[in-house]
Amino acid sequence: MRTLYKNGAVYTGTLPLTDSFVEEDGRFLFAGPEQAARSAAGPDARVVDLAGQFVCSGFIDSHMHLLSLGSTLFTAELAGHTGSLADLLDCLRAFGERHPGDGWIKGRGWNQDYFADTRKMPDRYDLDRVSLTRPVCAIRACGHCLAVNSRALALVGIDGNTPQPEGGRIGMEHGEPDGRFFDSAMDLIYNAMPVPTKDEVKEMLRAACKTLNSYGITGSQTDDYCVFRGLPWETVNEAYRELEAEGKLTVRVYEQCNFASLPALEGFLAAGNRTGDGSEMFRIGPLKMLGDGALGPRTAYLSRPYADDPSTRGIPVFSQETLDDMIGLAHRSGMQAAVHAIGDACLDRVLAAYEKALMAHPRADHRHGIVHCQITRPDQLEKIRALGLHVYAQSIFLDYDTRIVEDRVGPALAATSYCWKTLLSGGVSVSNGSDCPVERPDVLAGIQCAVTRKSLAGGKPYLEEQAFTVQEALDSFTIRGAEASFEENLKGRIAPGMLADFVILGANPFAVPPEKIASIPVMATYLGGREVYRRGE
Repeated sequence: MRTLYKNGAVYTGTLPLTDSFVEEDGRFLFAGPEQAARSAAGPDARVVDLAGQFVCSGFIDSHMHLLSLGSTLFTAELAGHTGSLADLLDCLRAFGERHPGDGWIKGRGWNQDYFADTRKMPDRYDLDRVSLTRPVCAIRACGHCLAVNSRALALVGIDGNTPQPEGGRIGMEHGEPDGRFFDSAMDLIYNAMPVPTKDEVKEMLRAACKTLNSYGITGSQTDDYCVFRGLPWETVNEAYRELEAEGKLTVRVYEQCNFASLPALEGFLAAGNRTGDGSEMFRIGPLKMLGDGALGPRTAYLSRPYADDPSTRGIPVFSQETLDDMIGLAHRSGMQAAVHAIGDACLDRVLAAYEKALMAHPRADHRHGIVHCQITRPDQLEKIRALGLHVYAQSIFLDYDTRIVEDRVGPALAATSYCWKTLLSGGVSVSNGSDCPVERPDVLAGIQCAVTRKSLAGGKPYLEEQAFTVQEALDSFTIRGAEASFEENLKGRIAPGMLADFVILGANPFAVPPEKIASIPVMATYLGGREVYRRGE
């Protein structure tokens, strides 16, 4: 049945706005002025009056962790309790009381920079105040650092003689572990945690999709294979495909396939997996690799010592040889690649690996990409453009990082970082996302940060010349997100033949003050013409 949506403020991917569109069988049939839309819809069409509301294509989060979000929804929510270390501990303690037994007490979302009572990261002794008999794990918001209590250390068997792992670090004090684990060292803890069943994975994914729908998101490019270290990638794929078959998958998923070793990637390829395989609901995406850490815990890999801690340059997760081998294999096997690079020294390694792969096996329209692309130098920005790479930005990171970036990396590097507008102006496709659960998957907050270059609380803009227009910011969450998955002819715009994924907002982002964009409510979300979220229901 055809449905005519009329009397709206409809952004089709180009300006000016129009007022109407027609949907039939999950796709857009027409978009344009109401009179022409009525003609295209025909006399028997169902009619929906948008009452002047703003409509655009459904949002695409081009880098996040959907299964991790789902898992986090079933643990202690620490992001709302990170104003002090004491509050964080109270939250964990209360979660343990609500979930009695002898299992793990786990939560995510703390950030020591927000603590009012201390500026140190929590350690084993802090978490011992939560429990001495149950293992406790508190994961930093960025996901690149965690802390555990003494019971967890004993359970995992980590002591002063445990060797430091490659690509990570075990925090030590006076020759003993202090309970803090960074980057790949976190696997020592994760490997000891129980692995969920496929049904539990499906429950997590359904809850996560429901959350995304509430933010207007209809497309997720997600890194899921590394969330539970003992969970095979086959089980993750089966969970998605079963949800799709049951009609319970309410977000289109493009899986960013995270592998940390050449044999693991070889096994995945030998099983017949390639970028683009799948359906309109679940597709295999790029090889995903984690190149370094994050700026908050000072584990992003820099070309010079941290300005506020000269003892470290951060942590490279992989050697140049490993990056070369894995990216080279993915490239010549017909896979896209997307590599997390926050520090500029890490970016040097990733760019070198891409350049080597492309020289050995030239390939047009590969759409290999850089995830985050935060701390950069002008020469690197030019190389990204020259190599034809895609950039997966997270403008919402400006909400926090504007407060720390110059302190962390110094004024010289800070002046050439988070330069996504320079890349966009140079012809680079720059999509946007949240890295959820690092941040909430709040697209409108991300759009506001992209446009204002400020924290959501206001303040001085950071590199104001790098600000996106409202249209560029909207496109980064729609059209550019579709480009990241080779689907720009399938979704990302309200246009004939495209999938009828769209979101209705409570105000027009082109018309409100930029500082008010984040407060615009999502009124309804549609996937393939089917309503999957309505505000208040």
